[in-house]
Amino acid sequence: SNRNVHGLSHGGKILLFTCKRDPAVNVSERSGLTFRSFYFEREGNAFLNATEGATVISRKPSAHVDIVTCKCAVDVQKRVKTAFVLVTKMSEKGSSFKYSLLALRSSHRLEPCIEFKLPYQMKGKVSILQGPTVMWSHDNSVSYTSPEAEGVRKIPIQMRTSHPERLSEPLLANHSPTLGYLCEGGQAFDGSLVLPHPYICITQCMRVLTADRVDDVLRCTVVAATSNQQLVLFENGTVKDTCEVPFGQAEDIQMADTGRNGCLFVVSFKQGHVCAVWKETFQIASCWSDVDSAHVDDFLGCGTEQILLIFRNNGISSGPLEKFIITDLCGISYSCGQGSEAPKASLPPQENSLLTLQALESRLQSGLIVLQELEREVRVKDRVLQQSIQVLTDVLSGRETVLSQPEQEGLVALWDSDEESNDETPDDKLHETPALSSRPKIDKLWHRITEEQLVVGLILTADSAIPASGVSLSLLTEPGQNSTPAVIQTRSQVFWLPARGPSTPTLSSPSPGFAFSEPAAKRSRQHIASDDFSAGRLAVTAVTKLAPLLTSGCVKCRAMLHYAEKAEAVFPGSGPTTAVLHCGEVSLDIRNLCQKPLLQNPQIKTDEVREDLLSLLTVLDNWVLRIDSPDYSLGDIDGWIKRREGFKKIDVSPEYLLLDSPGSSAPMLLRWHQINPFQGDLSIHSSQLQMLQFLDSMLSYLPDSCFIQPVKRARSQSAAQKLACALEKEVLSLREGLSSLLCAKDEEERKERRAGHGETPDSGSAEDLVRCCREAWQQNVEKNRLRLNPVVDAGRYREMVRSISQVKMDSDLAALCQLNQS
Repeated sequence: SNRNVHGLSHGGKILLFTCKRDPAVNVSERSGLTFRSFYFEREGNAFLNATEGATVISRKPSAHVDIVTCKCAVDVQKRVKTAFVLVTKMSEKGSSFKYSLLALRSSHRLEPCIEFKLPYQMKGKVSILQGPTVMWSHDNSVSYTSPEAEGVRKIPIQMRTSHPERLSEPLLANHSPTLGYLCEGGQAFDGSLVLPHPYICITQCMRVLTADRVDDVLRCTVVAATSNQQLVLFENGTVKDTCEVPFGQAEDIQMADTGRNGCLFVVSFKQGHVCAVWKETFQIASCWSDVDSAHVDDFLGCGTEQILLIFRNNGISSGPLEKFIITDLCGISYSCGQGSEAPKASLPPQENSLLTLQALESRLQSGLIVLQELEREVRVKDRVLQQSIQVLTDVLSGRETVLSQPEQEGLVALWDSDEESNDETPDDKLHETPALSSRPKIDKLWHRITEEQLVVGLILTADSAIPASGVSLSLLTEPGQNSTPAVIQTRSQVFWLPARGPSTPTLSSPSPGFAFSEPAAKRSRQHIASDDFSAGRLAVTAVTKLAPLLTSGCVKCRAMLHYAEKAEAVFPGSGPTTAVLHCGEVSLDIRNLCQKPLLQNPQIKTDEVREDLLSLLTVLDNWVLRIDSPDYSLGDIDGWIKRREGFKKIDVSPEYLLLDSPGSSAPMLLRWHQINPFQGDLSIHSSQLQMLQFLDSMLSYLPDSCFIQPVKRARSQSAAQKLACALEKEVLSLREGLSSLLCAKDEEERKERRAGHGETPDSGSAEDLVRCCREAWQQNVEKNRLRLNPVVDAGRYREMVRSISQVKMDSDLAALCQLNQS
């Protein structure tokens, strides 16, 4: 009863699609499409049935339904790789054919994606490409359709009847010249950039490895199988390597990534032959025959890909998979139904791999702590050695030696006299060496999606004794099998929260005279300080753009806390050391993170509302404006803001007011701090357009004589502003230095000219007068030459170079800070 069976691999499973006529089903629902998925179970060394489903293609009993092809392709709208199957239904008279492209949206449901009709039946090569795009050839022309194409379109250039599979930019095979065609843009290009013209007529199948546009020129890497039984590697239309294969009539080329062992090209041929070729060496790795189908996927769930070979004779068409081999040719080999089974690789279970990774991370963290302790001990030993050398030098010179206390160097005496211990006073005990700062304790790790950005926040416990000046948060990508974690570009900020009490905690008020400094690479735009630092909790946030994470497939991030330990700040010659703490992982889920309790009800007091407020303070731009009214009092500005429509008080932090009107593109936060009846500070967190609109309406309420200016805070300049100021200072220093140097030279020349004007020839003869004029003219010529190549004083020149070098060092430091922040 099974006919027209097609299979593919997707997500580590094997999917089987079958057009089936079941007599037991209602007569009106005979022609349907059934599908089943199988997963490999290592314990039993067999494929087990995971899910199954069915869908009705035609309710007419006389309809003829077939499967054309099935393939996995990227759904551009959903940005996921999806399994697609193309089915055809012929009319009763056979005059037209209706085609439907179905997408497997879940494990048990098929949804129609594209439907179109043709007056002919597809008989040539049919490909399902990215988009999805269905492409086929008929009568020396190539046609395609996609959800964006809105119907069937024909490429407006004469082509051969066959075209490469898996190529979103199909090649044209005109004799002169060789052309290529872009389906999306509808543009033609030089096809010799992909394949040289002599290889087009002998190429049987090909696979594009890379394709990029560099300076409006296509740069691509392609591997192709030819009719001369060769596998050829092309780079930008040039042959780079070749490999002779033992079979002819190649049909498909796949690539398997085996991890650190390299990549394999899996070439399928007619008559059931399969050949594997190493990508790095371009040598044959293995060959198989009597193969029904070949698939590449991570069937074992170990993070790398393997090759699945399903053999004929009760193979894929019999339902359960009985004869197969799973191998990566690097130690992994599972087989069933073969005469000589290959030895099985002893792979640890996936959960054991996770435990191993966690153990390695713990060992790495412990090793980092030990290394920091060793560095501290080395610094103490260096200081003790320096003091010992100084003591010996003083003894030889007869000078008195002044030694520091052992406690000051972090040392413990091996012996003490009873008198010294008894003479110790209570005041001396107060000056004991402070204990080394412990690692910070994490209270909560949270994240939000706000304004198309990902905000990751970390709240430390109140007993975490770390300085806020050196705290920042960074994000790392989740490493794959062959990759190392990469740092995600973030911007970190620090906030203070009061310690947990009997009531719900609120966000502490800003302190105008206090600002926290961070490392240059983590410098933030805004900080909120607390008036009670001893009882406050520290909150650190990191913000990054969300779109690059989703497009790169990074759905997990690691949060790393950077903080400065000041354990040795009391010791001479020592400074703070930087430590790193792994705080956990963050998994992105857009459906759950888009819900914001703060915007729904600002009056509730929960941790989620406080986290929403911290996210808005991190993402929104901040302006602090000083409002002065020298002639009249400002009045009740706080009440005027609250009376405006839409502003609501946030109960977790009552000093902030929230505006979330439907017409605005983003929420707006306001805070008014009254300094005196004639002066106050207004903090605005919003977009620049919202800020200008609010100030425009506020000016109608304020007295006419008042003026508004931005508040200049210490360390509040951005890296770009600091770089601009440093460059301006460098230019001014260079101009002023050269001007002063040349002006001093000109002043000396003027003095010489004034002194020379008093000299007159003793004799009034014409010869003496001509001689004096000639000498004066020669002196002027020499001075003009020296003015073009001035000779200045060496001491003044060295002083100018020293000052300009110092200014240039400041400019380089500001440029480095800007580079780290960007």
